[in-house]
Amino acid sequence: MEQQEIDQLRALMEFEANRTEPPHDFPSLPDLPGGRYTDPRFFDLEIQQLWRKSWLLAAHIDELPKAGDYMLWERVGQPVVIVHADSGEINAFYNTCSHRGAPVVTEASGNKARLTCKYHGWSYNHDGDLIAVRDSEDFRDLDFSCRGLQTVRCERFGNLIFVNFDSDAPSLLDWLGPLADEWKEFRFDQCRLSARYTFNLNCNWKIAMEANTEVYHVRSIHPKTIAPGLDDRRNVNTLYPRGHGRMVAPPPPGAGNIRASRMPEIPDIESVGEIGRTCTQSYNVFPNFVAPLSNKLIPPLQFWPNGINKCLFETWTMAPDWGDGPGPDLWTINQGEQLSEVLQEDTVFGEWIQKSVESYGFKGVPLSYQEARIYHWNQAADQLIGIDNIPAELRVQQVIDEHWLHPNDPRVAQMQREEDAASAG
Repeated sequence: MEQQEIDQLRALMEFEANRTEPPHDFPSLPDLPGGRYTDPRFFDLEIQQLWRKSWLLAAHIDELPKAGDYMLWERVGQPVVIVHADSGEINAFYNTCSHRGAPVVTEASGNKARLTCKYHGWSYNHDGDLIAVRDSEDFRDLDFSCRGLQTVRCERFGNLIFVNFDSDAPSLLDWLGPLADEWKEFRFDQCRLSARYTFNLNCNWKIAMEANTEVYHVRSIHPKTIAPGLDDRRNVNTLYPRGHGRMVAPPPPGAGNIRASRMPEIPDIESVGEIGRTCTQSYNVFPNFVAPLSNKLIPPLQFWPNGINKCLFETWTMAPDWGDGPGPDLWTINQGEQLSEVLQEDTVFGEWIQKSVESYGFKGVPLSYQEARIYHWNQAADQLIGIDNIPAELRVQQVIDEHWLHPNDPRVAQMQREEDAASAG
């Protein structure tokens, strides 16, 4: 992060602390329709459109480091096998044999020279090409060239492996946009996978995710865990194209860097700058990835639908080389036995929220300026699904326009006007 941007963020922190209303010209946010959390029609649209068209974090290179290594990935109802090819490329395919649709892999992970269907023995190489069939003399004019495994788009950002089911989707780098440049200082290409665990939650996946995209709840839900080390009134939200967002919040005045004192004793990511070392710098990447990045850890959280009122919650911890032995784990206790105290505070309350939103009394969600990242996410969701595909009573109004999307920031001009007025006075 360049010094000019650091200085601007510091100035915006003071602007946020001193304002007495939302920034000038920031739109009033209409209520989010309550049915977006409970209506089967909207849930079906998410499955059919949102998850199909988005780039989704599926794996880390440490999970399949050698040629022939593979893993199954089935997070959004699609059976996918990810394989480390002999060429060094990471490929992804539907786990569906081109003969009768049986799976070519049934173990969660392993190493195979070929991907061979157990049903009738059709065999594929790591690039998905059909290379052998049993009793080939019984087939007439079987064209191997068009009988390979069906490809799933697969691209890497550093050591992270993403998949996308849409052939028309932009590249991963285009999807990330400005975030790809901002993340260079965190060296995603050098991070090792230290911990990855999955938990079942009894709430809609967006309820669980949204607790990690605003700090309005911090003083209420995290009074002894997060609140002492995060100044929610100096939090600066930034909105990016495609529904992504960032928050940067310093520690409270006089509190020191409490967050740093809680970090593990492992080597630093030396390239991380001042903001990442002293503030909470957290990103949400559309649709379901949230990560507070620092000079010690890259710890994404991911939220996956498992029904309209249930979800799977994934916790990841990545770090630079920590040597031998178990690596750090920011999010769980005893290697995935249970969630950390901070995450339990959020997830337990998420189940209470689910009960409430299913009541007759829940109609909609009035969001504050502090919760703008949630509204921005919902606007992007409707754009990706197709606004006309969504029942009118479930749509969000598109009120946050491009003037509020990075690199634009009307707050900067407002700060300058206020400074000029103060000087003239």
